[in-house]
Amino acid sequence: MGVLVWGGVFRPRLGGPEGPPPQTLQCAAAATVDIMHRLLVLTAVAMVLLSASTHGQKDWLYYGQDQGASRYSTLSQISTSNVATLKRAWTFHTGDKSGFFESTPIVVDSVMYFAAGNGFYALDAVTGAQIWKVDATRTTRRGVSYWPGDAQTRPRIIASAGTKLMALDAKTGNPSPGFGNAGVVELEDSMNSPAAIYKDLAIVQGNKAWIRAWNIRTGTLVWTFNLIAQPGDPGHETWEQESWKDPGDTNVWGFLSLDAARGLVFLPNSMPGSNDYYGGTRHGDNLYGTSVIAVDADTGRLRWYRQLVHHDIWDYDLGAAPALVDVVKNGKMIPAVAQITKMGLLFVLDRTTGEPVWGVEERPVPQSTAPCEKTAPTQPFPVKPAPLARNSMTKADLATITPEHEAYCKGLWEKYGLQDSVPYTPWSDKHDIVLFPGAVGGGNWNGVAVNQPLGLMITNVMNAGQWGHLELATGRGRRGGEGAGRGDAPVRGRADDEGAQPAATWRKVTPEGRRFWDPNTMYSCQAPPWGELVAVSTKTGDIAWHVPLGSFDALEAKGIKTGTPSLGGAITTAGNLIFIGATVDSKFRAFDARTGKELWSEKIDAPAHAIPSTYMGRDGKQYVAIAAGGGGFLQSPTSDTVIAFSLQ
Repeated sequence: MGVLVWGGVFRPRLGGPEGPPPQTLQCAAAATVDIMHRLLVLTAVAMVLLSASTHGQKDWLYYGQDQGASRYSTLSQISTSNVATLKRAWTFHTGDKSGFFESTPIVVDSVMYFAAGNGFYALDAVTGAQIWKVDATRTTRRGVSYWPGDAQTRPRIIASAGTKLMALDAKTGNPSPGFGNAGVVELEDSMNSPAAIYKDLAIVQGNKAWIRAWNIRTGTLVWTFNLIAQPGDPGHETWEQESWKDPGDTNVWGFLSLDAARGLVFLPNSMPGSNDYYGGTRHGDNLYGTSVIAVDADTGRLRWYRQLVHHDIWDYDLGAAPALVDVVKNGKMIPAVAQITKMGLLFVLDRTTGEPVWGVEERPVPQSTAPCEKTAPTQPFPVKPAPLARNSMTKADLATITPEHEAYCKGLWEKYGLQDSVPYTPWSDKHDIVLFPGAVGGGNWNGVAVNQPLGLMITNVMNAGQWGHLELATGRGRRGGEGAGRGDAPVRGRADDEGAQPAATWRKVTPEGRRFWDPNTMYSCQAPPWGELVAVSTKTGDIAWHVPLGSFDALEAKGIKTGTPSLGGAITTAGNLIFIGATVDSKFRAFDARTGKELWSEKIDAPAHAIPSTYMGRDGKQYVAIAAGGGGFLQSPTSDTVIAFSLQ
């Protein structure tokens, strides 16, 4: 991820009438041995849970609706029977068309909050009118967080710009008094996704190899968790030759999730090292790289971890939130987390222990012959569900959708001597390879939407390959943030000592284009589907249904349904609906969650590489909102719009 530089001062632009701030009861932090006090505490907890349940009926409190990132709404006014009449209710323009507008709008009491490339916004969620704006640059691209406050402290919006963590008054946008220095804390880091909110803590990810929790009232640092196993930590021995001392850019750039009742925060950690495609300077499995990690939300202590890629040299870092879900095994309900990955694999883990619910097998994989590289002999594969995206490729799988495209792809294969590949084929310094999925996925940060009443885990995947070879180079390089589009940048190995010249570097090079597709059309070179929406049963672990997601107009006119690449995710509702943008065709869609049948779509201003939200407005109407910014790693056309839809 790029380093962010804060360029804004607090200049809230106000509009709309003043009114009393919303208040939410906070339960006591600890109980005493006094029986009566225990009863009072239990009563307070019940009131908080009741309040959260009420909010769940009308608001979208977190990027994932709830702290567990289920992205499920109990609203059902918009349903499978009437969604075809959904119309655009309002459109808001931020004025910033720089792309990477991936913010999920959160909504509390008919006020919408989000981050854009030029600042932080509060809108009237019924009319789209601006209430306030705080000018800032280099903002957290995927949104902001809401803290409800209490009788003593007004609600706050937790956001960041550059290296500054900020607490803004939710009603006015002004800096919150008492938080850090005039509402600002210096992070010495920069955030890419919104903070997780737990009690009075903002649990913050970033670009550095730590996760930290800050007190939302005062801005004081409460705890830090190291993402690289330190001496004495479980897994420290997986960094051979003390390579843990200079591991590179391990971080959590994606979404966190919480099991508040159990006091657990779940971290989807990225790959280790500063080189995405070569690990010759960091032999070993490199914990806690490319792992799901459960941490005590009160203390920051490690509870469990599960590594999903050993010694990652494919840029398969995790970005999606581990979504809370209840699944069934042998007739027993198990509290779990569901982690979709760039590999197109869905890992379902017991959230209390990290053990796979339906099993994980360590299977042999091909080994690297690149100089000084030492790949892991096996990689973990879930027994269930089956892979949700393509993870192998043969010449017989080349696309034949049109004569022109067939000739392009066959020519590419033969010109560069590409060969059949299997999962985790390593990059070679001797010849070009084609790999599925590529670094953009599979799955990416889109995550899983959980429709618990229907017993379904729903996600979107793309079948996007990557190809090329390793070349020796020198010079310092960089890492990006999502594994998409950063592959050809040279990245350095470790220097032997401080002040030494940059070490020799192996970099991944793609001779033509960036992905395994025709760059002029984005038609992938393997047989369709190229993008899918998939549902997995929580009762069996089997795929319940899968359908193409997205369309290319020229192919659809010929009756060819291929799906398209996508970034961004889905939500699901009690109206038995799935809403999703994500695709490169600039459409927003609704599907029947029970069958995957597409029920409605509308062309919007740009591809919506974001996660939508839904809420009940004060006018009694259910709305569905999406940020349509385009741009990003799929190089989509850009826009600056937030769009809300309602029944007409």
